[in-house]
Amino acid sequence: MNDVAVSLSQHLRAVAAPTGDLALVLGQLAVAGKLVARELARAALSGRLGTTGGINVQGEVVKKLDLWANDVMVQALEASHLVCGMVSEEMDEPLHLPDRCAQAKYVVCFDPVDGSSNLDVNGVVGTIFSIRPKQGRGADHLKADAMQPGSAQVAAGYIMYGPSTMLVCAAGRGVDAFTLEPTIGEFIRSHEKIQIPSRGHIYSVNEARAPVWQPGILRFVDYLRAPDQATGRPYTARYVGSMVADLHRTLLEGGVFLYPAEAGEDGKSSGKLRLQYEAAPMAFVVEQAGGKASTGSERILDIHPTSPHQRVPVVIGSRDDVALAEEFVAGRH
Repeated sequence: MNDVAVSLSQHLRAVAAPTGDLALVLGQLAVAGKLVARELARAALSGRLGTTGGINVQGEVVKKLDLWANDVMVQALEASHLVCGMVSEEMDEPLHLPDRCAQAKYVVCFDPVDGSSNLDVNGVVGTIFSIRPKQGRGADHLKADAMQPGSAQVAAGYIMYGPSTMLVCAAGRGVDAFTLEPTIGEFIRSHEKIQIPSRGHIYSVNEARAPVWQPGILRFVDYLRAPDQATGRPYTARYVGSMVADLHRTLLEGGVFLYPAEAGEDGKSSGKLRLQYEAAPMAFVVEQAGGKASTGSERILDIHPTSPHQRVPVVIGSRDDVALAEEFVAGRH
């Protein structure tokens, strides 16, 4: 930790927009993170574990904590009076706040509990967020604003709930991490100007899904597993099942996180991670730290979404590792 403790609020006042509006929105996200962290610590005792019995727009089983955390995020952002729309994994349609439109400057996309399959086994989970500017006007502005490309983001990051609660944020001037000091209830800067190594030695992917991957990805993962002292192989496999946890390790230690396209019953391949509130914000963070984020064939931040819940393949991490994966996908290696 730094010799001089710098709180999240102090940091944001120094790096966010001069008006302080962006700092206020990020501060509200931090408040939501504190509430989620507190609830996670006692979820097994308060009856919040398990499922609701419902299915979300993704076709996935909804956990009780998913819905609770979604409500917390909505309330925290609404209280900022600067957010006029939200896109969430747990909401079928973007949420429009028409009474906020006059003064609002932002639309926020978020996944309230990433890796929620880990909840019932006390595993690491996280919250992912993406802040985009409000650009449209009129009653239909939210549809356009909710589907801006990732390059339009003004800030993005995640909150990881593990042995400690950590908020990692990129707001256009690099990537910094803040660890929650529970005795004072403040996020304190613990990692400044994070830079991802240009090449790593770890790969994170669910290898049980290998039979439905594209041939290029199969060859790439086989390459990473093959021993070769000159190129530092084999890589080590590490996979938690929470994008936040796996990407956080990649950010600090280097390597590559993959969630490749998978072939469906019709033989067509498609991605699984959601562009607007998983892939794009993580791509923004990693690129701000000097890394690279791709679908395997194109830059994630350049994709213009066609729907709020669009899915894409993901290859993200150290610049050299991701570039090599693209070579395999293109059949050049």
